[in-house]
Amino acid sequence: MLFSLLQAAEVAPVPQEMSYSLIDMATKGGWLMIVLLLLSVIAIYIFGKKLWVINRAAKVDKHFLDDVKDYIHDGKTKSAITYCGKFDTPVARLVEKGLERFGRPLADIQSAIENVGNLEVARLEKGLPILATIAGGAPMIGFLGTVTGMVRAFFNMANAGNNIDITLLSSGIYEAMITTVGGLIVGILAYFGYNYLTSRIDNVVYEIENATIEFMDVLNEPEKPQTEE
Repeated sequence: MLFSLLQAAEVAPVPQEMSYSLIDMATKGGWLMIVLLLLSVIAIYIFGKKLWVINRAAKVDKHFLDDVKDYIHDGKTKSAITYCGKFDTPVARLVEKGLERFGRPLADIQSAIENVGNLEVARLEKGLPILATIAGGAPMIGFLGTVTGMVRAFFNMANAGNNIDITLLSSGIYEAMITTVGGLIVGILAYFGYNYLTSRIDNVVYEIENATIEFMDVLNEPEKPQTEE
């Protein structure tokens, strides 16, 4: 009896543990995974580029407006314009446009500043609609993969007739599940990236509005006589 049990233990196959890498799983998702990969690359590129642009726009010298104010009070408008040209920020471009209109009615100056401000905000928001589209479209593409995967699984099952095997369904089910996961991952990352960039842009707009108000207050102050030729 003991000998037969030992013999059966030797003959019984040892179950092998199966493992898959992320690449192997992605390839089972079908051609829609290529679309999701392209969308993820585009989303990462837009996020990185816009974050770099926003960080540059948010860097404003704390003494910038104070220096401009000193130039204006000393009657050195041209020097103030030259000083603004040294800074590649929305606030500097707003102030520079206002200084170029210096001497005109304040309403005209404010209108010119607001126009430049609108252009700067549009520049900061450029590309965000694409990121928002990816955030909403990637999960839908994933759900499309779910539908096509299940269609393939039922198609294989129908063609198998009475010889239904679980392996006939595996490829379709893999496509259905993996594309859903891939679409959700891309969509969620794009969604959080979009909201983060939007919040950063709101902070920059707030700084632009404060700088505009402070600059207009400076223009309302009395000007000293011109000392430049």
